[in-house]
Amino acid sequence: MPKCELIELKDLSVNDPIELAAPVPHTAPNQAAHFHIVRLVGDTVNIEVPYRKAGGGHDFQPYGHTHLTWCDLCGEFIWSIYKQAARCTYCSYTCHPRCRPLIQLDCGAERSLPTGVDFSDDSIEKDTNVDEQSDWHKQELSHVEILQKVKEYNAEINSNLCMVVNKDSTYTGFIKVHFQLLRPITLPPSQSPTQDEPMYDQRMTRRTSFYLPKDVAKHLHISSRTPVREVIEALLNKFTVVDNPAKFALFERTEVSMRKLRDDECPLQLRLCAGPSEKVLSLVLKENETGDVNWDAFSFPELSNFLQILQREEEEHVRQIVRRYTRTRDTIKHAMVKITTPA
Repeated sequence: MPKCELIELKDLSVNDPIELAAPVPHTAPNQAAHFHIVRLVGDTVNIEVPYRKAGGGHDFQPYGHTHLTWCDLCGEFIWSIYKQAARCTYCSYTCHPRCRPLIQLDCGAERSLPTGVDFSDDSIEKDTNVDEQSDWHKQELSHVEILQKVKEYNAEINSNLCMVVNKDSTYTGFIKVHFQLLRPITLPPSQSPTQDEPMYDQRMTRRTSFYLPKDVAKHLHISSRTPVREVIEALLNKFTVVDNPAKFALFERTEVSMRKLRDDECPLQLRLCAGPSEKVLSLVLKENETGDVNWDAFSFPELSNFLQILQREEEEHVRQIVRRYTRTRDTIKHAMVKITTPA
């Protein structure tokens, strides 16, 4: 046991069992109680892990009316505006209200960060305006300029992650993407579902979710014509993540700003123009929480379904307003009758 304990015996006979139990430490609502129970019964010592319900530590609250997003449990788009989702105030886990009872993943708010790495929200700018582009995005290089820049780029790096120019003026090379994800990612099922399970439960219980450490980075070999959306899909495929790629966005981070990249931008071109220094420019994968939704990525039936949901919610909202108006009108009329009626 890590600490000494004072054991006081009162009114015990020789044959009475003695139970030693570690005191339950005080934990915050978003922390899991990681302790063991040591039991001494006769000559036998047992170390037990106390039972704790899976999916603990979360503090779910209704989440936003305008931020459309994906469920971290089932992976489906949350088709709603009013009371659309539940989100943990500690770890940002987001899900459908119907999926909340099925969550098995504990709150990840207390994940430790490596020494010297600062990924807090206060350490970066919140500017995600895709219209404010730097000078790197405005450069259109000729074949000769590309050859010169690639030569300078390769001379500055001390590894084999160099760029190669093709005859058609395109070039290939490596980009390093830092993962700065607050919400969990989901992997495919590790085993086949049983036939007795309902289809919805199969999707929920067989998926594996976990919080990715915030210091993870991945190198990716791409072309100068590879757009942002393909880069995100390739990164998810490398980790076998089954979450919808539209749930994520790629950002460029400089010393003074953080900017969300458009889907048609090419990260390798930015890397070449900015040079190999990560301090000048780094690429970061984050959740797409800017409120922007690419509606072109949805099929016609999905969009029609969304319009029907909006229609139902609008009608319900109007009914609530009418009911409040009716109650207020009746209250005012009742008060007026009391005033005008002689005593």
